[in-house]
Amino acid sequence: MKISVSLLSSYLYCSRKLFLQKVLMLEEQPPKESLVMGTIRHEAYDRINKNEENIVTSITKKLLFEDIEKIYKTEYLKILRKSIADNKKRLEGTSLNMLDAYRKSFPFIMEESKARAANIFNFIEKNNVYGEELWQKLTPKILSELRVESEELRLKGIIDQVHIYENGYVPFELKTGKMPKDGVWPGHRVQIAAYSLLLQEKFRKPVKEGFVYYLDSKEKRHIAINPYMKEEIKQLVDDVISLIESKDLPDFCNNENKCRKCGLRQTCYNEEAVSSLLKARIAS
Repeated sequence: MKISVSLLSSYLYCSRKLFLQKVLMLEEQPPKESLVMGTIRHEAYDRINKNEENIVTSITKKLLFEDIEKIYKTEYLKILRKSIADNKKRLEGTSLNMLDAYRKSFPFIMEESKARAANIFNFIEKNNVYGEELWQKLTPKILSELRVESEELRLKGIIDQVHIYENGYVPFELKTGKMPKDGVWPGHRVQIAAYSLLLQEKFRKPVKEGFVYYLDSKEKRHIAINPYMKEEIKQLVDDVISLIESKDLPDFCNNENKCRKCGLRQTCYNEEAVSSLLKARIAS
């Protein structure tokens, strides 16, 4: 069994909720908007990756940062509009229209264009190369939405962004919402650690650090990767798989803030309903 890296974070957040979702098969409502937006985002970033070489090789002379950023923004907004148009039928089955999808996706696309433009501009400033030579020598190269998986680790996932250097890889997770006063949220730290292990196995190169980029605060938080993380992740994978295969309902998380925002809270606190679902699951 291979599980998604995101389940490790979900387990740390609330093991009871994860049990309700993965064992009792309950879904938060409404899930469809998130699924469609996820599809739009994935298709957009896939096109962004495929178009990167064309953009970089088109820069054949010295430009201001603002000019490079404009090139990226123009191309990426075309890509976003194409991805939304391709998913028009899927959007019709949700509460979102095409304009809503555009507004929700716009900040991510703008951050991506800014990050890539800055990467190109800084490299040109240091190396004074352009066109095809710029693409061949460019470090780091940036990949978005990179799929990784491992039979040994029993994990799979999609990394938001990976910076590729000659001697290694650096994973980035892009997160919305509130960031902690210091460091990163535990679930985000675990995701970076797991993705680092997956990258190391896939490319056979070291991963010494990762970053969580809190988009709403526009702040990157650094995570140092250490050898002890592998045992931590292996233990978490064991715990999550045990939970999924178990018939023992975890206790409440006893965190009012988490419960207030949870789409499963009504069922979760209805012990009669949960007990009935669990009996049916055991009997099946």
